[in-house]
Amino acid sequence: MDHVQLGRTGCRISRFCLGTMNIRKPEDEEPWTQIVGEALDGGINFIDTANVYGRGLSETVTGNILAASGRRDEVVLATKAVAPMGDGPNDRGANRYHLTRSVEASLKRLQTDRIDLFYLHVVDLSTPMDEILETLNTLIQQGKLLYIGTSKWPPTLIMEGLALAEARGLPRFVAEQPPYHILDRGIENELLWMARRQGIGVCSWGPLAYGLLSGKYRKGEKPYEGGRFASHGPDSTRFTEEALDVVEALIPLAEARGITLAQFAHAWMLSRPVLNSVLIGPRTIEQFRGTMEAYDIELTEEELARVDELVPPGRFVSNFYDGNVYERMRRSLADPKAY
Repeated sequence: MDHVQLGRTGCRISRFCLGTMNIRKPEDEEPWTQIVGEALDGGINFIDTANVYGRGLSETVTGNILAASGRRDEVVLATKAVAPMGDGPNDRGANRYHLTRSVEASLKRLQTDRIDLFYLHVVDLSTPMDEILETLNTLIQQGKLLYIGTSKWPPTLIMEGLALAEARGLPRFVAEQPPYHILDRGIENELLWMARRQGIGVCSWGPLAYGLLSGKYRKGEKPYEGGRFASHGPDSTRFTEEALDVVEALIPLAEARGITLAQFAHAWMLSRPVLNSVLIGPRTIEQFRGTMEAYDIELTEEELARVDELVPPGRFVSNFYDGNVYERMRRSLADPKAY
């Protein structure tokens, strides 16, 4: 497993980041102990969680596993805050009150003395940027945070943060975590260019498009029970006919290589030169092992060109980026609580 610099920092992270959103119940601790162990043994040193995943459950289980293994210091550990953690008026947001309490709570659940990379999970338009960065600066000075980043932020607000940081001598965002995959290449229009010029590390999530690129969803077939799209109707902006058409065209490419569609999708992600790390989200040890096998797959120029024909650079057939970034901001204009 190769390791690259996180943005323009000196911290080095693995090309795959182990995402723990699929830790959903306390009983998951046993199988995830195996997943984390094999990930670390395989060279992954980057683990991602968030306070909102299971309302603290993912952080708790992740903390238990790392504490029991004694391998905490082998890991660049990332978590997040801003999204609602309760029904109270201050149980959400990027304000000083909520961020301070969130970091303290995450440290306890993770059983650690610091958070290596702390993401602002979504945009909070109601809190001024100076309050956000000054709060994060205090937490960094206290040794509770090492690096800060954003998740699902538009380039304009990231640039606002960078400009204020430079003007005030405040901490600088070093990473952004957007959705990105073959079916939605929206970040290629602006975000990736901004990130390259500003030294922002891009650590993308959703390489399988919530399972669309797993091969489990096929054109003309009803979405399988228990899947993310089981209840999606014809008005879905993600589970679209166009996306299923692309899936049908990709499957023969994968089969010709003797690999799964999921492995093809992960290999395509690793071919993207601007990405620092690709967040993988296995549900089982078998899925994890299959994903790790994709690491050594190098797609040909012909295969990459075919993907560009199916979904041209900057285009999408399944709406993840706009829906997670700009649609959230459009809702926030009408309702500041709409995170």
